[in-house]
Amino acid sequence: MAVNDTTPHVEHYANGIVKLSGFHLGGEMHGDWRFFRLDGSLMRSGAFDRGRQIGPWRTFDRVGRVVKETDFGMGRGTGTGPED
Repeated sequence: MAVNDTTPHVEHYANGIVKLSGFHLGGEMHGDWRFFRLDGSLMRSGAFDRGRQIGPWRTFDRVGRVVKETDFGMGRGTGTGPED
């Protein structure tokens, strides 16, 4: 496996409904992720950069309307944070 290869990750509730889905890179959440409620409705979505939330994250109500949006910026190496 190459250093930059991502592996898909999916977890399910006991009833078989998908709880969360996304990708791992080096054991950390990386790329787009989606989190679902027990009824299967999308609860939250956004992206990670090697375990760190980046960009816009949206929280949805049970009918799919955006009820909250938070922007975590561009992540590491952008010159915008204390780690840069």
